[in-house]
Amino acid sequence: MRATLYARVSTKDKDQQTENQKLQLREFCRAQAWTIVREYEDCESGGTAERTEFRTMLQDAMRRKFDVVVFWSLDRFSREGALETLQHLNTLSRYGIGYRSLTEPYLDSCGIFKEATSSPYWEP
Repeated sequence: MRATLYARVSTKDKDQQTENQKLQLREFCRAQAWTIVREYEDCESGGTAERTEFRTMLQDAMRRKFDVVVFWSLDRFSREGALETLQHLNTLSRYGIGYRSLTEPYLDSCGIFKEATSSPYWEP
């Protein structure tokens, strides 16, 4: 499976770095025997989708450049609010792209809860 990593830290806390997230995400992908094809990294607030790497990741998802997005936790993926975040996950699903939260195993569209996390009711 072709995996991509998404890591994000806020600019508000200058001591944060994405490297600790990426190290754990890389190890997880190795354990799954997934090939990492790209790493996306934003160093800005997750309160909006107007993050450069986030937008690029969604565009690449539309082009099916990878099969799954792996992120450390949902709040590292987005902090836009529940509805907007679920809509981003639904967009990935519509593109045929899976997603997996490293620290929240129930957020796994590739596993046994796929149907529960890929709901058609998330669309406005």
